[in-house]
Amino acid sequence: MREITSIAPGRTCLFGDHQDYLGLPIIACAINQHITLKAIENNTNFFQIDLPDIHQKRTIPLNDVEATLKKGDHFIAALKVLKKLNCIPNCGFDIHITGTIPINSGTSSSSALVVAWVQFLIKAFGPQTLLTAETISQLAFEAEVTAFNAPGGKMDQYSIGLGNIIYLETGDYFSYEVLKAPLSGLIMAASGVPKETISLLKKLKTNSWKAIHEVKKKIPNFKIEEANIENLQLYLNCVSDDLRPYLEAAIGNFDVTQKALVEFRKETLDMVTIGHLMNQHHHYLKNLLKITVPKIDAMIDAALDAGALGAKIVGSGGGGSIAVLSLKNKEKKIINAILAAGAIDAYTVAIDTGARVFVTE
Repeated sequence: MREITSIAPGRTCLFGDHQDYLGLPIIACAINQHITLKAIENNTNFFQIDLPDIHQKRTIPLNDVEATLKKGDHFIAALKVLKKLNCIPNCGFDIHITGTIPINSGTSSSSALVVAWVQFLIKAFGPQTLLTAETISQLAFEAEVTAFNAPGGKMDQYSIGLGNIIYLETGDYFSYEVLKAPLSGLIMAASGVPKETISLLKKLKTNSWKAIHEVKKKIPNFKIEEANIENLQLYLNCVSDDLRPYLEAAIGNFDVTQKALVEFRKETLDMVTIGHLMNQHHHYLKNLLKITVPKIDAMIDAALDAGALGAKIVGSGGGGSIAVLSLKNKEKKIINAILAAGAIDAYTVAIDTGARVFVTE
């Protein structure tokens, strides 16, 4: 009986939160928290799926790929996406899915699940030519975002699929670069406040694009991906007061991400500069996009007061987690300070190598 194990890490965004849906670049990394999918062939015509972490079980007939797609059903969405590429299930599996990625915390447990599921399906049913990190990332994006006309970008799926630290150009000239700079001293902390995803993303995406279009009316050749922060006031004068924060955040975060890329491409990483840029990025997320909540603010203040080089909210916002950059000798002190500020968990993480799958006969 074939046994297939598909593993997908969580991710954190270092720079570029709320940028990928504008076609702007991001810098993100996979972290060593994981979704693990273990599947054993069962000689039936069903996928028997057990998700003990969320106390759910599900049975999916192999022919359910023909079923009407329901909102948020990424299992069926992936089956439909893969069917078009001749990945068609022909035998059942008993599937056990567990995870160490905190749920609904901004570290992409849901995207990791989709990546692990897509990776398993390709490994089990082919074509094996699809079993590359880039292809798995793209197909997971199609199953999670495109299939539902959802507002998210490609950061989550590609960060998880490719692993390491990546610079991702998300616009019309989509590309990625794996950054080799070693990054230590990374701390993740969960607030315990459930993040908002769909509603918040929709609001921010809509208002950001409205601001961009207002600038285009007065500056026809304006392109957000070419905006220079030195001309910020000129751009802000083109939009209504209510949209100015969204435009300033887009341009400011873009500038910070470009400066961070310069640092990550250097042979020796300047942790102090990276931390400073992380704080700048959080300023735009907190004060202009207003995606934080009081507990997140308290956690970040506590981390910085305890000696962190930088700290920021990660993910869509409204709750979730923070990422903190620390010197090695201050990690314990910072973690204790974050926990004292109300975090439900805080822990060091390492950069992960990305999604992987293997078979035991």
